[in-house]
Amino acid sequence: MGAIEDVYADLDTDVEFEEFEEAVESKVEQMGGLADEETAAMLIAHELRDEEVNGIADIEPGMDEAKFLAKVTGVGELRTFDRDDEDEDGMVINVEAADATGSVRLAFWDEQAKAIENEGMEPGTVLRVKGRPKEGYNGLEVSVSQAEEDPDAEVDVQIQDTYRIEDLSMGLSDVDVQGKVLATDSVRTFDRDDGSEGRVANLTLGDETGRIRVTLWDERTEAVEEFSAGESVEVVDGYVRERNGDIELHVGNRGTIEGIDEEIEYVPETTPIEELEIEDVADIGGVVRSADPKRTFDRDDGSEGQVRNVRIQDETGDIRVAMWGEKADIEMGPGDTVQFADVEIQDGWQDDIEASAGWRATVTVTDSGSSAPTAGGSSDSAELSSFGGSDESSADDEASGSAGTNGSGPSGSGGSGSDDADANGEVVEFTGTVVQPGNPAKLDNSEETVTVLTSEELSLGEEVTVRGPMHEGRIDAEDVV
Repeated sequence: MGAIEDVYADLDTDVEFEEFEEAVESKVEQMGGLADEETAAMLIAHELRDEEVNGIADIEPGMDEAKFLAKVTGVGELRTFDRDDEDEDGMVINVEAADATGSVRLAFWDEQAKAIENEGMEPGTVLRVKGRPKEGYNGLEVSVSQAEEDPDAEVDVQIQDTYRIEDLSMGLSDVDVQGKVLATDSVRTFDRDDGSEGRVANLTLGDETGRIRVTLWDERTEAVEEFSAGESVEVVDGYVRERNGDIELHVGNRGTIEGIDEEIEYVPETTPIEELEIEDVADIGGVVRSADPKRTFDRDDGSEGQVRNVRIQDETGDIRVAMWGEKADIEMGPGDTVQFADVEIQDGWQDDIEASAGWRATVTVTDSGSSAPTAGGSSDSAELSSFGGSDESSADDEASGSAGTNGSGPSGSGGSGSDDADANGEVVEFTGTVVQPGNPAKLDNSEETVTVLTSEELSLGEEVTVRGPMHEGRIDAEDVV
């Protein structure tokens, strides 16, 4: 056995020996006698090994050629186009394919495209593909030179008619999924390389299995104005992509978003506030205790940013949340029940921790428990301290101060009292939302917060009316309804 045969025998390739031998001879001639047959054979073998990739994730634009196994997830329509130097029209069909590591668009040209149009190609078909990778309009694309069906091969990509959010995975296309709109962002514009202007927007969908960020392109961005949080919709013909390690559902010109009558349930799983640690990325929820006015600031690049701080509380504790950018415009106030998804837990003021709701976070007001102020409004009276301290004595002092020791206290559902009424223990009535359960509890009616002594078990976010004598700025509740 000669040197060429020895090298070929060690190769795991579908290239025929005759083709390999011709490539070796061409390499010897190309190098002008600087390499013998054995060296040239080893160089060709190295090139062939480079073509074999472990998965779609290993394919890179600029490779001379790549060989891989993939499952068809979607088949486009036949398109024709004019060739400048030929009388006959060109033809192309784009096929979406994927494996467990990622997805890729396969471009089949002319006779191959005609064969797919005539004979058909079904999602779920496993192909052995050879082609030239390049950066396409929508990401990685492989111009196929050869593709053969392999019915015996297994590729771990699930193809379904309708998906739940937990079923979505990299590489899927032609995806139909129903969900509840949890939040929407505004439309942003950008310049494409060809000089045209593109549009992009995001919304967040949830169902009983989870949630996902949806990216909308160009005409489909109208959905963020058409639908609002709480509405149920269906995404038709979406495709899954990856961004910063997370998967997203994208909707382009082929896809649509439609409103549906079916009520989709979404039950978030939140981390108790007392369990949060710095550097966590977590979902939290609770009742708003206070909401600061929105503040603007200048960034280093000269643009203007904005932020708004709110403090929320669950059964285990409370935390300040900084809402950045457009999220600072979301209306919420004391007594509202809110959910924050994908917030970053950071080191805050005076060794406290705080949550940051940036671009990747989702903010949803699930229940408006009071007459919430607008995004620029202020309700400082409900906060324990200016920078989120949790010392009970300071909380009681602040609540007492706002409740009547300075001459303003509850009467009726939130009226005014007097120092004499306070000293004599005049019976008052106050209606508000529970922003701190326990004994003492705290109620807020969006105008003021009062401290209530009661043996009743009050639930966070519950709206109640208490009656009883006022002593030193506190209501000693005799009735709770």
